[in-house]
Amino acid sequence: MLRITGREWIDSGRSAAAAADLAEEVDALLVVDVDGPLPPSEPSLRPFVTVAVAPDAADAAGAAGAAAAGLEAFDLVLSDAVPGVADVSSLDLITAAVGAHPQAALVAAQVMRSSVELDIASALVSESAAYSMLQAGSEFGAWLATRPASDRRGEQESQPVVVTRVDGELRIVLNRPAVHNAYNRAMRDGLVEALQLAAADSSLQQVVLAGAGRSFCSGGDLTEFGTTPDPVTAHVVRSTRSAPWWASRVATKLRAELHGASIGAGIELAAWAADVVASEDTYVALPEVGLGLIPGAGGTVSLPRRIGRQRSVYLAVTGARLDASAALAWGVVDRVNGSTRRR
Repeated sequence: MLRITGREWIDSGRSAAAAADLAEEVDALLVVDVDGPLPPSEPSLRPFVTVAVAPDAADAAGAAGAAAAGLEAFDLVLSDAVPGVADVSSLDLITAAVGAHPQAALVAAQVMRSSVELDIASALVSESAAYSMLQAGSEFGAWLATRPASDRRGEQESQPVVVTRVDGELRIVLNRPAVHNAYNRAMRDGLVEALQLAAADSSLQQVVLAGAGRSFCSGGDLTEFGTTPDPVTAHVVRSTRSAPWWASRVATKLRAELHGASIGAGIELAAWAADVVASEDTYVALPEVGLGLIPGAGGTVSLPRRIGRQRSVYLAVTGARLDASAALAWGVVDRVNGSTRRR
């Protein structure tokens, strides 16, 4: 980690030589102490994760707040003036997370830098390519080596997705309750089919996505991780059988009903919905960087569009868990048992 002042950051943006010198000094994380307004700048190709520590800054999660403070170029902004977990004390957590998985953390930040500027289809392809590439990386390989071979045999259900219709409502239920609805290939394929049906039927007024059992969705089924023949095949499958794409196509009439674990793919898919409702026992997290990967079920696209890029990078890089009330405050969900987020 390299820590510099706001003045040094400004100087590095004024000349190519200064920027090159800075890049050579930084390992994986650059921290900038901001003590005043910074000139507007765009996120760049800087090969490291950037953090602005601005204790008194206004909430930079929104584009207007970030632009006003000159903070929009940073991957993360820490401020004691911002409600939630992204305060100045979070720097230690970020430093440890980036230090443990520098490649995955950087790729997550890079993908999200471009995500909000791309159309949804292009952004999902970018995410898929990056995720698939990381599957061949050393960080994911190190995690995979810790998994017992017996853990790589997935349990198969006869009906991993249950679809019912009542009048103008289509209800889609993730149905692997024994494993907290862990998201596997069969569930993905069933969900794609259900969402394609919803997209094709203009008579539907509401599409509801829910989960059976104790959790909405506990994220990707770890028993299937590392079983794709090669990264290219993984990318082709992921980008052509894309549940997040079809969720985006019905987003305006989609309601997600969260409870219990809503992790990884669970919250990434739910974030597309125009209305995300959570029970009080809901908790959300993005654990993929800790495995040497990035969110791969559309989370680098859906979450930045819902809560902003910087908050999304924070969740992805740190793997921080938000309970229902924090998820509501951050805008990850819209309602918690009758409590509605103030917009």
